[in-house]
Amino acid sequence: MKISVLTPTYNRAELLKRLYASIVRQNWKKDVQWLIMDDGSTDNTEQVVKVFIEEHNIEVKYYKQSNSGKMTAINNLVKNAEGDLIIECDSDDYFSDDAFEIIRQAYEENKDRNDIYAMCFLKYDLNGNNIGQDLKKQESKMFDLYFKDGENGEKALVYFAKIRKKYEYKLEKNEKFVTEARLHHEMDLKYNIKCYNEPIMICEYQKDGYTKNIQNIFIKNPYGYYEYFKEILQRDMKRVLIKKRLYVIKHYILFKTITKKKNSLKNIFNIENKILYCVLFIPGTILSKIRYNV
Repeated sequence: MKISVLTPTYNRAELLKRLYASIVRQNWKKDVQWLIMDDGSTDNTEQVVKVFIEEHNIEVKYYKQSNSGKMTAINNLVKNAEGDLIIECDSDDYFSDDAFEIIRQAYEENKDRNDIYAMCFLKYDLNGNNIGQDLKKQESKMFDLYFKDGENGEKALVYFAKIRKKYEYKLEKNEKFVTEARLHHEMDLKYNIKCYNEPIMICEYQKDGYTKNIQNIFIKNPYGYYEYFKEILQRDMKRVLIKKRLYVIKHYILFKTITKKKNSLKNIFNIENKILYCVLFIPGTILSKIRYNV
C-alpha cells in the first residue's frame, strides 16, 4: 500500500513544517509520498520544502504554479499521484500520530472492493473535539451524510486512487474555487464511502483560510456554487431533511441572483421543492440583492 498526500499551499511555509512533522512521525512513512503544489507563494515556501526533500525522511515532490487556486492545484497533483490511496490535506491540517496505521487497517478491509471510492474518517480540532458528529452508518454516500443524516462538520476522506483519478474538480468561468461536495456528489452516483469513527486529521482554521472567509468565497466563485446547488435540486431528494431543502433552495436563489441566471422550474426535480422555491423566490431574491449589492 502506498499513500499519496496532496497539499495545495499558498504562503503557509511555517504551517507546512507542522504537517511535515506529523507525516515523519508515522510508522508507515516509507509508504508515503507527499506532493506539494505551491500556488504562487511569495514567502519562503520553496526553501522550506527544499529542506524537507534534502532530509530524505519521506518522499517529497514539489511543484509550483501561478496563483490559480486550491482546486486547480489538486487537479494537477492528482495526475502525479502514484499511490494506491490519495489524501487531500490542507496546509493548516496535520495527521494524528496513528493516522496511517488506521488507514492501513481500513485499506486491508476494503482493497478488493470496486464499489467504494473513499474511506471516511473523523477530523478533530486542536482541543481534541470532533469537528462534526460521529458517523451513524458503516457505509453511505457523502450526499446522504449531510443532507439526510444531518452531518454538519468536516470529514477526512481517503480516496482509492484508481477511482479518484477518473474525476476532477469542475471550475466554472475561470473561477478558483468550488466546494469539494460537488465532486463527492458526482462520485456518489456510482460509488459509496466506507465510514470509520476514528480521527486521522487535526484541523486548525486560519484567518485567511476558506472556512473563515466563506462569504468572500461565495462572491468570487458564484458560477460554481450555482451549478452545485442546481445539481442538488435535480436529484431525487426523498428523505432529505427540510432544513437542508431550505438551505439548498435559499442558496440556489442567491447564486441565481448573483449570476443573473434565468428563472426556471425545470432545474428542480421534486414537486415539494418547486413549491418551496416559489414561496421563497421573491423574498430570497430581494435579500440577495440587498446583501450582495447585485
